[in-house]
Amino acid sequence: MPLETVTQARVDGETTLDRLMCHPRLPLIAGWDSARPAVHIWDHADGTLRACDIVGGHRLEYRLDAVWERFGRVPAAAWHPHEPLLTVAAEGEVTQWNADGESVLAAVPARAGYRDLAFSPDGHALWASPAMSGGDDEDDWWESSDVIDLVSGAVRLGPRWDTGVAEHPGGGLVATLRSDQGATYVAFARPDTAAGPAMMRQLSRTLILSVDGYETPVFSADGRHFAIRGNAYEHTLEVFAFPSLERVLGTTLGPPCPGYPYPEEWEEQVKAWSRHNIAFGLQPGVLWIGTPQGVLVQLDVHADSAAEHDVLAGAPVTALAVTATGALVVADGAGGLRILSLPNGPEGARAPAREVAQAQVDAFTTATFEVAHDADWEDVAVRTDGSRTWHPEDLDNLTDSTESDPPWLQIRAAVNRMGAGRDPS
Repeated sequence: MPLETVTQARVDGETTLDRLMCHPRLPLIAGWDSARPAVHIWDHADGTLRACDIVGGHRLEYRLDAVWERFGRVPAAAWHPHEPLLTVAAEGEVTQWNADGESVLAAVPARAGYRDLAFSPDGHALWASPAMSGGDDEDDWWESSDVIDLVSGAVRLGPRWDTGVAEHPGGGLVATLRSDQGATYVAFARPDTAAGPAMMRQLSRTLILSVDGYETPVFSADGRHFAIRGNAYEHTLEVFAFPSLERVLGTTLGPPCPGYPYPEEWEEQVKAWSRHNIAFGLQPGVLWIGTPQGVLVQLDVHADSAAEHDVLAGAPVTALAVTATGALVVADGAGGLRILSLPNGPEGARAPAREVAQAQVDAFTTATFEVAHDADWEDVAVRTDGSRTWHPEDLDNLTDSTESDPPWLQIRAAVNRMGAGRDPS
């Protein structure tokens, strides 16, 4: 079944969008400006794309010759789970946008250099990382996050997390990342509302990925899979089953990411790959992937099959997202933005009821435990890479590894050998 364009528009000027985020319940879309730290907002309630506003439209453009300057200036943003409210952190302040305009969120600490934002699922708290309220030592900021009570304005410290937050469709569980150069954890947590606005209560069971630089996990509509794009060194794509965390797909989409050595003939392809080019539709197990050639790949994880849809006339896909009603939103390298209708498959093959997704969450949480807030999470974490599992005592006693083991495991074995007085090599 061919994809059909429901509506399309162009971004103002010569701007392109390199990330999209749809409101989880309302017909609203946010798009990251590729040239400056600004976020565009559209409404599509009447079936057409209507530009509403640009948060940060006055800000200076990124310097093309300063990669790290851009890295530090890209905005963080989050939609409120129920209200038409977007919160954006950029250039040292946190701004809230709704139909009445913008306002600065006064509850945040004076130096609000947040890199990631998320609303708690109940919408009563803003989760922000790294912590800005925990003291003057910048090295300590990344070890915690801020939990901002949006009613009282109170700010308290929460657990460490980074790189966005994804809520499971069954509710009661979120996934985020705890990143480091050697390895990245996909950290799962329950939103606890027992003592006021929800705070993440991280669980011991975790998925471990090699190196860092991954994007926020993306859950399928039925909650049975999640996909992760990354990493800092390669354009990888991995898909895992939930609640088992079994790795069902792993592939490299293209050459290494910019900033690392690669042949000159790869240069254009490296630049064209988007890091926000995946989205699940309503059809279970179907992942959509945007390519530098403007082709949308329809990947059926269940059937292990793929189909290609050439709908952008060669313009590279720069970002993908899915609306609350299951339509695909596509941004392209020509400055276009369009909404495409997606095939939902035969009746009975669509996402199951929320109760089914909740059962997946229950199965996951009963197989793990909540880590005390004052405990060292990494000391008790039960790790899996999608095929093997390591309990804390396994890693405590590990001294041998092979070249086929993931880098983080080889490093752990070498450190343990040194601790035992053995040659680490």
